[in-house]
Amino acid sequence: MSYLKIILAGLALCALWCATAFFGGLRGWWLTPVAERGDTKAFVAAATSMIDRASPGSVALVVIESGQILAETFSGTDERKSGEVNRDTLFPTASFSKWPTAYAVMLLVQEDRIDLDAPISSYLTRWQLPPGDFDNAKVTVRQVLSHTAGLVDGLGFGDYAADETLPALEESLSLPRSSDHEQAQIRVGREPGSEWDYSGGGYLILQLLVEEISGMEFADFMQNAVFEPLGMSRSTYDYLGDLTNNSGSYDRQGEPAPTYQYAAAGATGLSSSATDLSRFVQAQIPGSPVPPLLAPAAIEAMREPHGRTMGVDIWGLGTMLYAPSPGGGFVFGHDGSNDPSINSSVRINPDNGDAIVALSTGPAYLASQIGYEWVLWQTGYPDFIQSRLAIESALRPMLFGALLIAVLTILTLVRHRRGRARAGSAH
Repeated sequence: MSYLKIILAGLALCALWCATAFFGGLRGWWLTPVAERGDTKAFVAAATSMIDRASPGSVALVVIESGQILAETFSGTDERKSGEVNRDTLFPTASFSKWPTAYAVMLLVQEDRIDLDAPISSYLTRWQLPPGDFDNAKVTVRQVLSHTAGLVDGLGFGDYAADETLPALEESLSLPRSSDHEQAQIRVGREPGSEWDYSGGGYLILQLLVEEISGMEFADFMQNAVFEPLGMSRSTYDYLGDLTNNSGSYDRQGEPAPTYQYAAAGATGLSSSATDLSRFVQAQIPGSPVPPLLAPAAIEAMREPHGRTMGVDIWGLGTMLYAPSPGGGFVFGHDGSNDPSINSSVRINPDNGDAIVALSTGPAYLASQIGYEWVLWQTGYPDFIQSRLAIESALRPMLFGALLIAVLTILTLVRHRRGRARAGSAH
């Protein structure tokens, strides 16, 4: 074998190993769950330790097993509230709000009042998508639910101070306030159905859809059709600062921060409690104490893959598909985050009826971090929104393997050279 062939073989092996290590990172090969699979007590202890180590603020955690609440942990005290955080403390949920909105749309679908594959414009009279380079009539309800409608707003809705007057829904649709303070427009900017692109604006359209179909204000419909039937007595779109037993508001250092209002109720405006969100979860787990509102087929449809990025299924009809479940489906749910430091994470494993509800304000992304550890513990796979951690986990084995292959290649070259030298001296 020539020197060149040895070098090329080494490079090929190195490339193959790096690709394998990278794939393994995405599959969780190099990650270690915080507890052994099935040891719920150990997981709860690990999650509680994460809460104890976090910056000051308010935290609520509920762990559900086979549809039943197994453990609860609450942390935080604020002199502006009446007492400590408990199961009924109201937290802002940010973009988690989209999941109950999607749930409400599916209720209307179940009642044959909405067709998922009909143009959403056919249901709207108070506002329409602005004209552009693409056919707005191709935008369906299904696509808006799954962020595949070609909407390019990228919202991120901005906050409103406590003393500001919230705009009307049509005004927010026409001139939304974005979280990055850049001008945004809710419009179709690519072919509907062509690819996944997260759109907060789409859920403002769905809020309008619910109002147009039901003939009710969005908050009233959610109260009558979702919250009351599920026994979610604390859930609300009212300004959190005016409500008793709320989580308070903190920045990432745990310092008190303003409590804001949100104009986009259906996208980011829900406040709820650990108890209420547990009931919302249990209503989607067969055999739990909370009777479902949606038929099993509708719940299954919400977790069927519709949105893909980089070849990975990540979104259903209003739900995030975090990672594959061992049973062939997906762990599903929704996270939410906003400034000053709001975070929520609610996830369900359809294989076993296990679930988690995590809410925090103050500790940066603590709820999502706990949710990520829960998914890894449940399935062995990292969730897609923490793909950075999965990729980083592959770097050490990738470099170690590449170094080992380089050393073996060099040793092979040396051995080959010595062999040729001996062969030459023999002549």
